[in-house]
Amino acid sequence: MLVSEESIRRVIKGRGMPLPGDDIDTDRIIPARYLKCITFDELGKFTFYDERYDENGNKKDHPFNDERYRGAEILVVNKNFGCGSSREHAPQSLMRAGIRAIIGESFAEIFLGNCTALGIPAVTMEAGAVSELMDFTGKEPEAVLTLDLDKKIVEAGLPGGGNGKVFKIEISDSAREVFLSGTWDTTSALLSGKKEIESKAGALPYLNHFLMQGE
Repeated sequence: MLVSEESIRRVIKGRGMPLPGDDIDTDRIIPARYLKCITFDELGKFTFYDERYDENGNKKDHPFNDERYRGAEILVVNKNFGCGSSREHAPQSLMRAGIRAIIGESFAEIFLGNCTALGIPAVTMEAGAVSELMDFTGKEPEAVLTLDLDKKIVEAGLPGGGNGKVFKIEISDSAREVFLSGTWDTTSALLSGKKEIESKAGALPYLNHFLMQGE
């Protein structure tokens, strides 16, 4: 499989956005009525829609509506983020809203797997460290986070280089490996082996006009 440089997730750098609250489920991330979409392309504008807008379409107080965090790329969350239904639309909507990585205390297992399959590192830290990072990004909207999967750390600092903080992160060895090697995109991996698949299929009796004895 040929891996492009853009598929490798060694270091992700961007401004942080704090999103406090435990057990934020996929129904809140992307309301069910938006699951009828034919493609995922427009899902970004519906991320947390019911928490961002009232019944008249007026904006409510929410980090994704806060102009201070416009363009933020790294989301900072608490416990059990992405719980509830297994809809792939949840990480798809976050990705299309500009989120490239998520840092939190813990993640729902299926949501975590869906993030990995989309190339979005979802890493964990201890509760105290998450609280400190959330507080820092809350007070400093211009704070830049540098998530280094190779060193397993995240650095937080201001654009001018002041007030730097370093936190240790945790990520499974398997997820870390696919991000560092750029092989997280299993669909592309499958398609890249088209010739090998066709060759193997041609050698399998039940795929090659095989008839059971006696027929």
